[in-house]
This record gives sequence, structure tokens and C-alpha cells, in this order.
Amino acid sequence: MEEDLDPSLPSSRHLLSSILAMEPSHCVISHARACGGGSITEQVQQFIWDHCLSAPGDFHAPYLKNFLKKLISQVESDRGYVLDNLYELYAHYMTSFKDDSFAKRDARICKRISFLFPEVVFSLQCSLNMLEGDTGCSIWPSSLFLSELILSHPELFSDKSCFEIGSGVGLVGLCLAHVKASQVILSDGDLSTLANMKFNLELNHLNVEANMTEGNKDPNKVKCLYLPWESASESQLQEIMPDLVLGADVIYDPACLPHLVRVLAILLNQMNSSFCRQHSSCKNLSPNIKLGNGEARHENDIEICDGRCKAIYNDGSSSMSKEAPVAYIAYVIRNIETFNYFLTLGTQGNLDIVDLTDSLKPLNLLCFMQSYNQASVRLLRITSSNMQ
Repeated sequence: MEEDLDPSLPSSRHLLSSILAMEPSHCVISHARACGGGSITEQVQQFIWDHCLSAPGDFHAPYLKNFLKKLISQVESDRGYVLDNLYELYAHYMTSFKDDSFAKRDARICKRISFLFPEVVFSLQCSLNMLEGDTGCSIWPSSLFLSELILSHPELFSDKSCFEIGSGVGLVGLCLAHVKASQVILSDGDLSTLANMKFNLELNHLNVEANMTEGNKDPNKVKCLYLPWESASESQLQEIMPDLVLGADVIYDPACLPHLVRVLAILLNQMNSSFCRQHSSCKNLSPNIKLGNGEARHENDIEICDGRCKAIYNDGSSSMSKEAPVAYIAYVIRNIETFNYFLTLGTQGNLDIVDLTDSLKPLNLLCFMQSYNQASVRLLRITSSNMQ
């Protein structure tokens, strides 16, 4: 009798991760063949039964029914032996469930996304109706890319106040909390998406806060804001004051881009004297403030230099130093004219936009996910040119 498949092997982990993420059936079957050296052996089928289908009720029934149908068909076409357990489960779904009973507009499925190094798994409730306008409750490639970036480079995000625009299912926020960002604020302009996002955060054991109370730096508490770009006020955005702004697949609709650029310009242009004086670390300072040209300013003013806020004492020491806000935007170019329009608006809005795709790469933490192409996603770094 063959030994059981070792679940710690990379091929086994890829198979398990792909079915938990509800990858397309042909992708899962590809991993199953890799586990069996080219064929779906009884050993591989037993692994699928023991480890992947141990709780079949956790899966969306039409997905599992379709997967079992294709799995059995593949084994039979290879003249292999199909385990009785798999036949029986497929027969159960054939007789108990009808596909049209799951065609409801508000239908949801739960995917489990596994980042293999570091080993972390997030459960996400997603929509089945992406093509019917429910795009905010879907997992987009740029969201996966940003999540990989955060987990690959935690030093860029830990101990930082992070604000995401258009947060979708909340995956980026979950990764920010995992690397212990000092504050995580998520936002969306669609109420149903916002409700689904909050559900996902709580599903993954995070506490959700709906308002902007000051002084709360609990890494297990995430703030969720209803924030339509077109109606977000300058004062509302200035209350957020993040160190980092993040966005995934937000460059897609030409009609929304002027509002997006306005929001980014306000969020990234907050390093000025009034901004610094709002922080307790800047209050009651009595240094001899110097401008870049050496002239003195009022004792409570703060110098802006090289994108940083500094107070300089007589001995030349700096009492504090805070970097200007930076935005990281991940995107897939679907229409080059739309992207060029965004670049034009960014220039008009005094934004400096730099492509970091080749210089800041995430690790391939989703190597099992054949439906996701990391190379298709680009990364922008955006700052305010007013801070140069």
C-alpha cells in the first residue's frame, strides 16, 4: 500500500491552498497531477479527501460539484481508480443541489487565501456577481499584489499609520494588521462593499471601529470609513493624516479619476506647519527655527525640508522628524488611455508619480494561485510635489 502524501511537501501545500482559495477546477487538477507525478493517483485522491474535503459543507456547493465532476472525469480518462468516497460525495451533490438555487444576486462564497511564506491564511467572503456591479466584493489581482508586498516588506508598513482607498474585501487591511501597522484605516464608497469588508475583518478576528476617534493605536482594531471620493471633504481627509496611502485597482474609471486625484492630493499634501503643530510632539517647542536659507522664523514654526518636518534647536539637533506621506498604488493597465489620463491629472494636481515595479518587488507568496499573474500588476509611488 502506498504511503500517505506528505502534507508538508510544497506540491501538497499548493494543492490544498488552491482548493481552499476556490481556484478554477483546471488549476486544482493541475496541482493534483503534480502531486502524483503526472497522474491523479489513489494516494492523491485520498489526500484530497482527507485534507481538502474534510469539511465539504464549508465549500460553495456548485463549485465543489463542478470540481468533483472534473476530477472524476480526469481520473477515468486516465483509466485510473476513483475512490468510492469521491463518487459518493459527487452523487450527493448531484441529487441534493440544483445549480439555479445558487444563482441569487446576493450570493456569497468564502475563499481562504493562503500566503505560503510567512504562513498566514485569511478567510474572505466574496461575491459571485462581479459582472453585475458587485466588483467591490471581489478579489482583484492588484489587491493580491499589495498584500504580497506588505508581507514581503513589513519594515515599510509596520509602525505606520496606513489608509487604504477603495478597500474592497479588506485583504490589504488584514495584511497591514498582520505586520502590525500602528493604525489601519480602510474606506470604500459603496455601502454594501463596506458591510462585506467589516464582515471579513471580524471573520478574521479583528475589531472594527466605525469612527475616527483620536489616540487609538490598537493594531487589532481597524477603522472602516464610508468615503465616496466625489463627496469627501478636505477637512474630512485632513483628519486622517496617514503616513501611507494604499490603493489597489483604483485606476479604472475615467469619470472617477478627477475625484481620486483630488483625494490623493489632499492626503499627500499635509506636511505643513499647521499639520505639525497638531501633533503633541510639536507642541510647546521653543527651538531656534531656521529656514533653508538660514533665516529665523517664529519659534513655534516647523521647517519643511526634503519631505520631512523638522524642528531644529540651537545646537543643530532635531527634536523630531516625520516623513511626508507616500502613496503606493497597484494597478493593472486595462486601457492605456485611462491610465494616461490619470498621469495627466496627477501632474495637474502636483503629484509626483514614479513607477516602482522593477525596483520594489514582492515575494511570490501565492505561487499556487495559477489564476493570478503577479507580473501583470504595476506599482506606483506617489508623493506631493509641493513637499519637494
